[in-house]
Amino acid sequence: MNNKELFLYKKPIKINNDFKMWMAFPGPYSFSMSSLGYLWLFKTLDCLDDINVERITSDTKKTLYGNNEIDLIAFSFTFDTDFLTIFSMLDKYKIPLRASQRGENYPLIAAGGPVVTANPMPYNEFFDFFVIGDGEDTNVEAANICKQNKGRSKQEILSELSKLEGIYVPSIHGNKVKKVTKKLTECIYTPIICEKSFFKDTFIIEIARGCMNRCGFCLASYLNLPLRCIPYKEIISAIDTGLTHTDKIALLGAQISAHPHFEDICKYVSDKITAGNKIEMSFSSLRVDAIKPNIVKTLVLAGQKHSTLAVEAGSERLRKAINKNITEEQIIAAVKTAKDNGLKGLKLYGMIGIPTETQDDINEIINLSKKIKHELKNFNISFGFSTFVPKPHTPFQWCGRDNTNSLEVKSNYLKKELHKLGISSQFSSPKWDYWQAVLSRGDEKLNDFVEEVYKSGGKLGSFKAAARKLGINTDFYALENYDFTQKLPWDFIEINPGKEFLIKENIRLLHPTKSEL
Repeated sequence: MNNKELFLYKKPIKINNDFKMWMAFPGPYSFSMSSLGYLWLFKTLDCLDDINVERITSDTKKTLYGNNEIDLIAFSFTFDTDFLTIFSMLDKYKIPLRASQRGENYPLIAAGGPVVTANPMPYNEFFDFFVIGDGEDTNVEAANICKQNKGRSKQEILSELSKLEGIYVPSIHGNKVKKVTKKLTECIYTPIICEKSFFKDTFIIEIARGCMNRCGFCLASYLNLPLRCIPYKEIISAIDTGLTHTDKIALLGAQISAHPHFEDICKYVSDKITAGNKIEMSFSSLRVDAIKPNIVKTLVLAGQKHSTLAVEAGSERLRKAINKNITEEQIIAAVKTAKDNGLKGLKLYGMIGIPTETQDDINEIINLSKKIKHELKNFNISFGFSTFVPKPHTPFQWCGRDNTNSLEVKSNYLKKELHKLGISSQFSSPKWDYWQAVLSRGDEKLNDFVEEVYKSGGKLGSFKAAARKLGINTDFYALENYDFTQKLPWDFIEINPGKEFLIKENIRLLHPTKSEL
């Protein structure tokens, strides 16, 4: 790709051209170059001397290899609606959507990422196999099996793949599939820096994976348990590597402040800036308990004027119900600390439609905002809200969401009341979130549905039209509360903690007066 890419690893000389594959990103090139997971998985394959791997994106105009030369295409599947772009890319290269329609002359098609790790069932007729869990090692093992067995039938290759831990092959699936959880001993960082990246010339470093707080709705938390922290020395070494090529550093992780050396990492960067080095550094969203003076000062020194803070709900009762155990006093104190140490503003993230939510809980968001505005003059506060979407492998996987009309009423009420306080707010679309919930808790019956949605244009109206045409009751997936004894489409995927633990967590959080099962 001629995009002035700077490779931070040594590419080996390929010893043969027998096996070729595409690492496919269902989005534009600029987004792919800011996706740390996608780039790192590409790098692990590109470092092999006997596998020829090329990156393609939705806006790729010309490829090194023709699609008739490709043996394997591996798609990143990060968001529920990625299937629309994946299907369009298959169409672009004249590859049939369904695995059953692709004979021996077509490449094997695989997918990995959080969506299909959580629940691949709505898409299991389109892919030959799925990578379930952390893909750094599994991707390499799967590619090697495909390479070593080139020339054999697809079904023979898939039979070999099905023996790998973390590989789900729909055509021969029988037993449980165990999610792969990698021990993180090395630092994962941006392997290719590019000025055309969405985050231009930014060096991203993953310092922790997982989150031990386990909010009841959070797929990222439960999917990535246990919390794993990269050794401090590895992080410092990665920072030094990045700073030899760019002055933009971003620290990534669902709970970066839980790293035992997080403050030491901040101090290392702060000291470098104080010594005269120009460094721009940003974090992923901070927790309330991470808003400490020295951390805020580091952000300000590194050029940040604003940051983000996840509060999720306005009332303490509802925060406890989702396992977000922070008090109103802690939130206000955190905002005050942010202001006192140089930040100009904070964006607070919240969620509406959380199970057991009442109008009183909604009003508490307004009350919290009033208190913050009263105590902190001339400090910019804004809100970003999403609506609750039930996710597999979380304690709230059994909980249906509010109906769309109710969520729109809540959204409009909050927007109006916050506007009166001079606070801007943004809301995700309850209509789109409804369809996200359908896909999230979907089963194999949705394979026809997602194909119909794609073929009818993929717009919001296409979803409703496809459901009507196929006679699918989508409210069952999005709005229904499920019984704990009900068999769920994703139960065959083993993710720690297991179903029994999630049931107990659901009861503890949402029904604290009931005895545990």
